[in-house]
Amino acid sequence: MTFDQTALFALFAAVFAMFLWGRFRYDLVAFSALMVAVVMGLVPTKEAFAGFGHPATLVVALVLIVSAGLVRSGAVFLITRTLVDSSRSLGSHIALMGGIGAVLSAFMNNVAALALLMPVDIQTARKAGRAPGLSLMPLSFATILGGMATLIGTPPNIIIAAIREEALGAPFAMFDFAPVGGIAALAGLAFVALIGWRLIPSREGAAGNSEAQLADYIAELTIPEESKLIGQRLGQLDHEAEQADVAILGLIRDGKRRYGRAVSALLQAGDALVIEATPEALDEFRTSLSLDFADAARQEKLTAAGEGLELVEVVVPETARINGRTAQSLGLAWRQSTVLMGLSRQGRRLTQHIRQTEIAAGDILLLLCPRDRGADVTEWLGCLPLAQRGLAVTANDKTWAAIGLFALAVFASALGLVYLPVALGLVVIAYVLIKVLPVAEIYDHVEWPVVVLLGSMIPLGAALDSSGGTALIANGLIDLTAGLPSWAVLTVLMVVTMTLSDVLNNTATAIVAAPVGIQMANTLGVSPDPFLMAVAVAASAAFLTPIGHKNNTLVLGPGGYRFGDYWRIGLPLEVLVIAVSIPSILVFWPL
Repeated sequence: MTFDQTALFALFAAVFAMFLWGRFRYDLVAFSALMVAVVMGLVPTKEAFAGFGHPATLVVALVLIVSAGLVRSGAVFLITRTLVDSSRSLGSHIALMGGIGAVLSAFMNNVAALALLMPVDIQTARKAGRAPGLSLMPLSFATILGGMATLIGTPPNIIIAAIREEALGAPFAMFDFAPVGGIAALAGLAFVALIGWRLIPSREGAAGNSEAQLADYIAELTIPEESKLIGQRLGQLDHEAEQADVAILGLIRDGKRRYGRAVSALLQAGDALVIEATPEALDEFRTSLSLDFADAARQEKLTAAGEGLELVEVVVPETARINGRTAQSLGLAWRQSTVLMGLSRQGRRLTQHIRQTEIAAGDILLLLCPRDRGADVTEWLGCLPLAQRGLAVTANDKTWAAIGLFALAVFASALGLVYLPVALGLVVIAYVLIKVLPVAEIYDHVEWPVVVLLGSMIPLGAALDSSGGTALIANGLIDLTAGLPSWAVLTVLMVVTMTLSDVLNNTATAIVAAPVGIQMANTLGVSPDPFLMAVAVAASAAFLTPIGHKNNTLVLGPGGYRFGDYWRIGLPLEVLVIAVSIPSILVFWPL
């Protein structure tokens, strides 16, 4: 081996040892390794930061932003209400979400499929009161598995089809991958739903529970004119309330609270529902039933201003301007263009309009105000802001526009009309223009440690390839398999390809491994198709690390995972994929 090859292998070994140790953050370790490689001359100075502009890095960042837009538009609530039930067992939930993700990823980019379903999974975990990390990794693996079944499901399949056309004169067709990739996907989905999720470390206590410890708000939402709810009984809303995790406490009509819960009362336009909920549940309930804020006229004026709205939580101290007064008497709406959305007062139920309730020291207020005015309003009131919890107002009037733009981008990229990063970038721009996402919030949704991890590791992987390190592995593989039966050669090829895919980008792995597979087939005097199919499945089956596939990287932050968590479920899954793929290849693509 050359000095560069030896140094790079040693550097990769040190990096992965540090990742598994977990003592230092993964982005710091990766960036440090990149800097060491540049100083040692292993990575050219001009290429040192090329990874930060790499399509894989851009796709991860853009997908996170698009995902936030889908949540903000109400698209996630739409899917949550129709497909997902938080009362299901975790295994059943993983099977359902994994099945949906696998089907979607077979016909669209698997990163885009995960972008659509990841917020749904997080919302469901919140409702069920469990850590999202228990289901996000299985969902990521399911979308990777589903992509194996078709030509367009994953980039390695497209690359291998092109290499086959160059070598044999014809590419693989759309569903040529289905017999082997589909069987591997079904086996993998069964594993993650029945066994795999049990192998994921649970860190529920580590994921701050400060939000859960805060009391719910007492809030009001009104029935708008021409609402589909008019004429229904209040008790008929209990199902929607249960799904959104809110409690309906009563009804206010013509300024007067009806007796008890008034479950038999027929709803009329202008009625105000008194509910108890967290800010997120309150917004979901409002969105699902198309309800108005308590001060509908003021909210309409704020929305028409075009700057967008934000929710702000504040605590009322003794010295606050609003202490001992009502929001209405203070003129909160006309002085500060702010609506009192909810009031949290532990141990007491409120019996009158929120805006007409006298505020007391210690109350927590939920305020709806113009975007970027939260600090000014808080200061004017003399209140203390709570820690930022990422609260947002759902733009439910733009739900179908957001879904349509996303679907159009996915369709265009699937047909090869628009490059996926460009398509996602156009969606982000469109979301800003139609005010689904405020410009000021765009970068808040990017997991920057993940971006640094990818941007640092991609140049290191490219250096390993350009130094001849991957070619060295390929030549050694040919020598290693000399004299072995064909099925054993296929197995070794899959193991090595999977290992490379866990370290390198799966696209680069396919480019390196596919020619090796063809050369092996020619040496043995057999058809190259089973070898290409083995490479296709193995290149996509990157389950051991968060950097092997963009989907694994995407769930790293939201799932609260550590680098070493992936192999716990990923290692047995990779063994299973090999075990079912080898017989399938021998049956459907005989030697």
